[in-house]
Amino acid sequence: MRISRFHFQTLKEDPSDAEVVSHRLMLRASMIRRLGAGIYNYMPLGLRVIRKVERIIREEMDRSGAIELLMPLVQPAELWMETGRWEKMGPELLRVKDRHGRDFAIQPTSEEVITDIARQELKSWRQLPKNFYHIQTKFRDERRPRFGVMRGREFTMKDAYSFDRDMAGAEKSYDAMFDCYCRIFDRLGLRYRAVAADTGAIGGSRSHEFQVIADTGEDAIVFCPQSDFAANIELAEAVALVQQRASATEAMAVVPTPGKSTCADVARLLGLPIERTVKSIVLATETRGPKGEVKELRIWLLLLRGDHDLNEVKAGKLEGLGEGFRFATVEEIEAHFGCRPGYLGPIKTAKPVTVVADRTVAMMADFVCGANQWDHHIRGVNWGRDLPEPDRVADIRNVVEGDPSPDGKGVLAIQRGIEVGHVFYLGTKYSEAMKATYLDESGKPALMVMGCYGIGVTRIVGAAIEQGHDDKGIIWPAAIAPFEVVVCPVGAAKSEAVRNEAEAIYQELLAAGIDVAIDDRDERPGAMFADWELIGVPVRVTVGERSLKEGKLELLKRTEMAASTCARKDMLDAVRALL
Repeated sequence: MRISRFHFQTLKEDPSDAEVVSHRLMLRASMIRRLGAGIYNYMPLGLRVIRKVERIIREEMDRSGAIELLMPLVQPAELWMETGRWEKMGPELLRVKDRHGRDFAIQPTSEEVITDIARQELKSWRQLPKNFYHIQTKFRDERRPRFGVMRGREFTMKDAYSFDRDMAGAEKSYDAMFDCYCRIFDRLGLRYRAVAADTGAIGGSRSHEFQVIADTGEDAIVFCPQSDFAANIELAEAVALVQQRASATEAMAVVPTPGKSTCADVARLLGLPIERTVKSIVLATETRGPKGEVKELRIWLLLLRGDHDLNEVKAGKLEGLGEGFRFATVEEIEAHFGCRPGYLGPIKTAKPVTVVADRTVAMMADFVCGANQWDHHIRGVNWGRDLPEPDRVADIRNVVEGDPSPDGKGVLAIQRGIEVGHVFYLGTKYSEAMKATYLDESGKPALMVMGCYGIGVTRIVGAAIEQGHDDKGIIWPAAIAPFEVVVCPVGAAKSEAVRNEAEAIYQELLAAGIDVAIDDRDERPGAMFADWELIGVPVRVTVGERSLKEGKLELLKRTEMAASTCARKDMLDAVRALL
C-alpha cells in the first residue's frame, strides 16, 4: 500500500470524550470516527484490522467443519415471541415497525432465526450434526454506551449455532468449538484465558468465556496457578473459610456503636478483626396477581462476613430468588427489622425474614452483627445458642485472592480480563420453544440439541489495544496489525537513491507475501515515525542516505522500540525474524 494513495488522519491530542485507552488510541490513530452514541465509522486502518480478525475466524471456523451463511439484521418479531424473548430482552432489544405496522427486531443475536432455519431445513437424523455461523452486524441498545468499541451499540460479531441429535453429540460440538476458539485466539496473538462462566440471558447449562487479559478489563477472572481451575468471578465457587464451627467463648452482649454503620468501622471501634463481623444485606421478592397487584412480599436477610461482597448471580440462583429479586426499600427494612439500614442483624427481627448465611458465616462463632437498634451492634453471637440455625446455607459471595481453590489444589489468584468470546451449551431451550425437531432412526420426532458460540469481532480490536499499548501508541500482534511492515524513506524528496531503494525494498517485501506499506508522503522523519508508532505497525524499515552508503538499513520492532541495523542483502530474513 502506498500511503500517499491511502487515507488516515492522526490526532496529536487525546479526544476529550475518550474514556479508556483503546477508545483514545483508536480515535487518535484514525481507526474510528464517532457517528452517534455507541455508533462508529470504521476508517480504512480500523477496517484492515477487522478484516484480518475476520479472516482468522473464518479459516478456523471452516477448519472445524462449521458452515457459513448470512442471516438478516432485521428479524420478524414473531420469531422472538415464540421463545418469549420479545418481552424478556427488555430495552436492549431495538424494536421497529415497518410501514404496515408490523414489529421487527434489530438483531442483537440470532438464536431464533437460526432455529427457524434448522426446523425448516434439517428433517432427518442423517443431516445432523450441523454447525452454521455468520459474521454480521449486531445492535444492542445499551443504556449508557461507553468505552468506544468496547461497549458500543452497533458492533460486529461472529455467532455460530450447532444442532445435534442428543446431548452426547452436542457435547462433542461444544468441545470442537472450544478447541476452535483456542486456535483462533492463539493465532490472533492475544494473551487470554478460557474460564467457566454463567450462562446469563442466553440460557443453557454449560458455558465458557474467552477473556483477553488486560489490567483495564471489566471482568474479574479467577484462576488457580497450581491447577487448571479458571472461572469468571460470577461463577467461581467460594468454599467455606472455616471448616468447623468453634465453641462459644463469649457471652452475647449489645454494645453501643454510635455512628459506626459499616463492618470496618465497627471492627476498629471494638478492636476486633473485620473477619469477626457479619454484614446484613436485605432483598425482597414479590408474588403478583393477574392484575399486577402484590399478593405476597417476602424479605430475605443475606449474611456475609464483613470483608466479603455479595455475588448477585449466585444469589439469583437460589430457590425463591431465581425468579427475580430486588434490594428491599428503607420502608420495608424498617417494617421487618424495626431499624434503618446500618445496624441490621438476624436476632429479634420485627417480622419474620428468611435468613440465608454464606458458607463461611454459617461456620463462624463469637461474631458481631447489627442489633436492629440504631447505633448498636451485638458481639459474641453464636448459632444455636443465641439464634436459630440459618434457614439456608449457600455460596453467595465473591471469592477473594488467596481463597482456597475449589478443586483443592492451591489458592486462587484474580486478574482482569475483557470478554471477547463465549461458548454455550443450550440443550433444547430454543428447539423446544420453536418446535425444531428431526426424525430419528425409528422415524419418531425428537428435539434438536443446540449450542451457540459468539466472538465479538470489533471488540477484539479494542481488547487487543487494551492489552498492547505504551505511551507512544498501539502495539499490535503481527497477525492483526493494519500493516505488518512500513517502509519509511528519510529525505526521499532530495535523494533519488533513497527513493529507488525504498521502492525496491517495498517490492521485495510485497513479493514475499508480507503486508507492507511504503510511506511516500514526503513527511518529516519525526512526524512520520510518530504516526507509525501511534498506529502500531510491528516492524519499521527506515531507508536513509547515510545508511545506504554503508550498505545497511535500520529496523525497529514496535514491541521493543530499539533500532537495529542489518545489511541490505539480509533485509528480508531480518524482517521475517522480527515478525
